[in-house]
Amino acid sequence: MSNDLNLFDGMVLFTQVVNNGGFSAASLVNGHSTSYISKEINKLETRLGVRLLHRTTRKISLTPEGEAFFKTCDQMIIDAEQALAVMNQVNVEPRGVLKISCPIGLGVSYLTPILSKYMELYPQVKLDLDFDDRHVDVVQEGYDLAIRATSKLVDSSLVCKKLSSFKAHTIASSDYLKKHGTPKVPADLSTHQCLSYGNLKHPTKWVYETFDGKFESVEVPATVMCNSGSVKVQLVLQNKGICRLPEFYIEQELKSGQLIILFKDYKETVIDLYALYPSRKHLSAKVRKLIDLMAEHLPPV
Repeated sequence: MSNDLNLFDGMVLFTQVVNNGGFSAASLVNGHSTSYISKEINKLETRLGVRLLHRTTRKISLTPEGEAFFKTCDQMIIDAEQALAVMNQVNVEPRGVLKISCPIGLGVSYLTPILSKYMELYPQVKLDLDFDDRHVDVVQEGYDLAIRATSKLVDSSLVCKKLSSFKAHTIASSDYLKKHGTPKVPADLSTHQCLSYGNLKHPTKWVYETFDGKFESVEVPATVMCNSGSVKVQLVLQNKGICRLPEFYIEQELKSGQLIILFKDYKETVIDLYALYPSRKHLSAKVRKLIDLMAEHLPPV
């Protein structure tokens, strides 16, 4: 923690100058004279030891150091304003950049229409979307929110909110089953081509539960190891093997009969959907409103 009591001096004026395109325009917004603003920016640059702005008689522009500093300052001020508003129980209009990580299949099937609605409701928020099946490092990579689909959430320092639940199925195409035969019990998978999900700790260990509470584990031969659910769907449709996937990847293919669910004499695995965000961060309005919207429109838990 810095002991510099003047740490934030000049930051608000600096962001106002940049956002309004100059000293004169900023003075109209904050009521200070242009000379006062210029002096405060000079003090800020001296304290930081870098030049933030290129000044000419006609316009200003950011230096590379100024551009990096501005991005941080602008978001800090937005977050501070929203934090103060929450303390004062004021309804703040969400704004700023919202960086989200989400599995591809879930994003296409469920999140995209929710994001469309969110954009209509909160036009001042800019979305930075990463649709990827990998588990991102939320804090290190600067995400505001990560959506995770898992049967077992790994302990972490992240705050998590359960949003929904989906069934997961073991599936194959009818043509594959006609050619290779239909496995009756999980142990039969040992003689089949299997497509495993590479992001799991034990991707080739598939566990099933009977209706009387017994567990059966089988080590499957992984013809393909893949970290993309969407790719696995396409490979199964092309008769390349058997895989396990959450229902949100394969709803349409199940309805059309393109894919067949195996092992109906066993309990269906449940995949829970979570919203995760850094515990060290104040839950800003932009994040809170999206979580609320997802909880409203996703299938109930």
